[in-house]
Amino acid sequence: MKKQKQRSDSFPLRLQGTDGIRREVRSAASKEFKGLTPQQVFLERGFITEEFMELYAFAYADCLIKTGKMKPGEAIVAGWDPRDVHGKFTGAVVRGIRKAGANALIVGIVPTPLVPIYMLYKNAKAGFMITASHNPKDQNGIKTFCAFRGMKLLPENDIELTSAIRTLDYAALKKAPLKGTQKDCRTQALELFRKFTLLPENSWSDPESKNSNVYKKFVLVVDPAKGSLSGMAADAFRAVGFGRVIEVNAESDGDVNLWSGVGDLEGHAIISPAMIDKRSGHFRRHKAVLKLFELGRKLKTKILAGEKRVAGAVFDADGDRFYRLEYDPFKDALLVLSGDETAFLQAMYLIRRDPKRYKNALYINTVESDLNTAVAAKRLGLKPQLAAVGDKWILLQTAFMIAESRLKTLKKNSGRELPAPIQRKWDAIRKNGTLNVDEFQEIENAIDGLEKKNPSVKPFDYTRLPFAVGSEETGHNITPGWLDLESGGRMPVFFGNGLKSALNTFAATETLFQKKSVRAYFSAIHKPFKPGFKETLYVYYIKKELFHKDSAIWKKVKQSLLADAKAIGFKGRIVKFPEDPDMLYISLTPTNGKNPTGGIFVRNSGTENKISVNLRGDRKEARLLKKIGENAIRLILGSLKDTEDHYYKLELDVLSQVAPKALPEDRLILDKNSRTRVLAEMGKQNLIELTAKGYRLTPRGKWYIASGQRSAGPA
Repeated sequence: MKKQKQRSDSFPLRLQGTDGIRREVRSAASKEFKGLTPQQVFLERGFITEEFMELYAFAYADCLIKTGKMKPGEAIVAGWDPRDVHGKFTGAVVRGIRKAGANALIVGIVPTPLVPIYMLYKNAKAGFMITASHNPKDQNGIKTFCAFRGMKLLPENDIELTSAIRTLDYAALKKAPLKGTQKDCRTQALELFRKFTLLPENSWSDPESKNSNVYKKFVLVVDPAKGSLSGMAADAFRAVGFGRVIEVNAESDGDVNLWSGVGDLEGHAIISPAMIDKRSGHFRRHKAVLKLFELGRKLKTKILAGEKRVAGAVFDADGDRFYRLEYDPFKDALLVLSGDETAFLQAMYLIRRDPKRYKNALYINTVESDLNTAVAAKRLGLKPQLAAVGDKWILLQTAFMIAESRLKTLKKNSGRELPAPIQRKWDAIRKNGTLNVDEFQEIENAIDGLEKKNPSVKPFDYTRLPFAVGSEETGHNITPGWLDLESGGRMPVFFGNGLKSALNTFAATETLFQKKSVRAYFSAIHKPFKPGFKETLYVYYIKKELFHKDSAIWKKVKQSLLADAKAIGFKGRIVKFPEDPDMLYISLTPTNGKNPTGGIFVRNSGTENKISVNLRGDRKEARLLKKIGENAIRLILGSLKDTEDHYYKLELDVLSQVAPKALPEDRLILDKNSRTRVLAEMGKQNLIELTAKGYRLTPRGKWYIASGQRSAGPA
């Protein structure tokens, strides 16, 4: 494929965000893109076109072939969520795969975890999931899975792919022939996912067991966010024995995550009646929430008697995230269980079921989690471990864990030292870390070779891996699953899987708390550990490239946070995360103490055009942390806004309209196609709030208007 010249200053070293690529979508035929390459549209205008999708898929498949990781004619799996109703972007990905010379195994609309599951099952060489996950329907993207254990691209792999994308000439690619084939594998893939999901080791629920009626009392509302799990999740809950399953937001009309899904639940520990008020309630349009209140109130007497339970299973559009809701009759409210609570409940179940097996097993959670989850996990007897934001970093730590466990076992069982080249390579990885999937594959290939040469050495027992749970507060939970392969045998898999997490969470609570009183049950599921304080502050529509390690605004925010921390009695210490070097993480220790009790981190989102200030600590320090956070977020508001962004301009327009007085939504002059998104994201920035009289400025919004910061340039 012919290469083209690109402006060197416009291309970053790596394109991947927290999980693949994700942007607003726009047709390549748009007049505004005339004369621009797909790469320039992506980087300079901030849009994904169908041309960029094709180019991306081609580049990755072509890299695999050129480096010998895949032969022409071998397979790549392609699946997607329902947002691309016309198939413009999904079709482009398939063309890219085929033009590179690979065969495309099409699984269609499926949850994200099915792509790597089917990839491993078929021994395919890669997997693409076309999705923007929890993002609004005007966005799309690609999550890429590697053949080795279904890991996601790490930075060094991303550098290689980015280099290939940078130099490709789409004009030549457009004319290239389709070398590979495509095959519809949807029926087989869905049956595989059904079997995988209902396998007792995976669901923790056995319909054939004497306890198969444990879920009969549940009335369950399933919200797939008009996404990939529509129909599938509800069927799975019925199969394991839930008494009544009601599905909402199951339409495949492309309106993914609209007034549905996990995204709107983030940051809420409880949903009160006021929050469903028809005029001003945040959840007034959320069908799942409204249905749960309706059913909970109707069945309140039976719930109080312990005869019924009304709960919700809420997912995102691509099905890899899960939150649990439960109607509490004592509060007349919905309890919200985030990824922290659901993961901890699963850990409690595992340690209770097999304490010897799980003692000192890893409990990996990211920096987004409540700091008290790690403390509580340690008290359970688990080994807490911290990771950067993104489930790929949890997968990275599982890769370390698997390789190290295999090497230790091989050395012990053989009674010999490891060959010097393998030992040197592993020592280097342990000392310096690695951000390359290929290095783990090389190590494990070497282990495979040694095991074959020593038939007296027993194969490694994967059931003894020292791993319990991986967790993100936002709903990605990982527990080992077992996959039966088409070629025979089985292997452990580690993927964020919303449906598996949901089934495991319900199995955990019904096993752990079945003998508790009704009141004690609700207390136990809502607060399985003593919660700390956590709050996240956002700024949308920014120039993300301005915030990176040691940039002007990075230093300014760091100085502000350290100074504010010192002023209120904390010592701040910068903590480095090699896997996310641009994240600014400050550990907070009371001046008169020895151990950190809080933390603040600031990072660009890898999935949306936003930046966040994240506050974590003890509840008694909440007021002080909020003060520090507010100063930081105002500094960012005045420094990073992208004044050329379409949504930034809409945001200013809304602010000017509601500044004089509150206005009902129907009186706002606002582009209909952008209305829902811009109002929701302004609410998340706490610039406006909805009241009975309509939208009005918040104190932060008033400051923003009065300070004149809204049009400020870079710091």
